[in-house]
Amino acid sequence: MTTAEIQTPKGTMMVSFFEKDAPGTVENFISLAKKGYYDGLAFHRVIPDFVIQGGCPLSKDMSDPSVGTGGPGYQIKCELTGDNQYHDKGVLSMAHSGRNTGGSQFFICHSRSNTKHLDRQHTCFGKVFEGLDVIDKIRQGDKIEKIVIHEE
Repeated sequence: MTTAEIQTPKGTMMVSFFEKDAPGTVENFISLAKKGYYDGLAFHRVIPDFVIQGGCPLSKDMSDPSVGTGGPGYQIKCELTGDNQYHDKGVLSMAHSGRNTGGSQFFICHSRSNTKHLDRQHTCFGKVFEGLDVIDKIRQGDKIEKIVIHEE
């Protein structure tokens, strides 16, 4: 089983992946993380009791007016038919600007109460299993220090 360690100034979140339900999305995230793509990027969008969002390459400089619009230079397909396509506290999901337009931006859900409408609209590809309290501590502009992939 492959896991990820998302290191932030507010603490570390340990993530397990939904490899069976979203193999392409998981592979994309792991590939970017191994290259150091996410290191130093900010959580550029934080909406309390909804989500924290990161992965925009433009967020290294939060004063850039286009923060939130960047990606890796390609788009990936949504994977919405798996068993784990429900947005609950700690779920990692792929952000996009329309079906099949995701790339590097992802979000982590604060709770189930305000995220039900995202089910089968955005690809759920993992879940925080340790460090759930960190999600609520993250504020806009907090950086992803490093994402470490553990393959067992």
